[in-house]
Amino acid sequence: MIKILVAEDDEAISNLICMNLAKAGYAVKAALDGQEAADMLEKEAFDLCLFDIMLPHIGGYELLEYAKSLQIPVIFLTAKGETMDKVKGLRLGADDYMVKPFQIIELLARVESVLRRYHRTVQKLRVLDMEIDVLARTVTKNGEPVVLTYKEFDLLLLFVQNPNRALYRETIYERVWDDIYMEESRTVDLHVQRLKKKLGLERHIETIYKVGYRFVEK
Repeated sequence: MIKILVAEDDEAISNLICMNLAKAGYAVKAALDGQEAADMLEKEAFDLCLFDIMLPHIGGYELLEYAKSLQIPVIFLTAKGETMDKVKGLRLGADDYMVKPFQIIELLARVESVLRRYHRTVQKLRVLDMEIDVLARTVTKNGEPVVLTYKEFDLLLLFVQNPNRALYRETIYERVWDDIYMEESRTVDLHVQRLKKKLGLERHIETIYKVGYRFVEK
């Protein structure tokens, strides 16, 4: 399982990030200051680090240097949004740089992107009665294989990695089809209906009027 270290001194933000990463299938450890994060890096192996820059005791820039020496990719999560701050972080070796506040769905997308770059990805997800093999791009339901198209698989992955979150049609289209959403397009709705039917997810993918859809595990 992919293991991520989150170093964030705001406990509420840390809990929110960790909860959503765990729901997306990652193993997560949290540190509330830089010293705690450094101690964890010494004792455990991680696949990715998410660091705030302004941390007590040991700052994010110092942690970055340590993590990079261990060949661990790093994403900065910080309120320091000036261009020169971003440039500094990236020049020092950060793999990405996100400015607070940010949307969790964007954070998950950037985490996925960095992990793919380092050939580290979640291999399997178990949700409801489904097993999703991310690398093989296969899905089984109650042990029986279900054939999905390329876009249907990406759509399913987007839903299960963002449970209980309202996803706008625009967001779904841009994430799955990697293109600009046209308001009159029925592409998202048609794919969602097919996905529901193939996997029996009628109760689990809710339609939100004038917004989009939400995946719920109930």
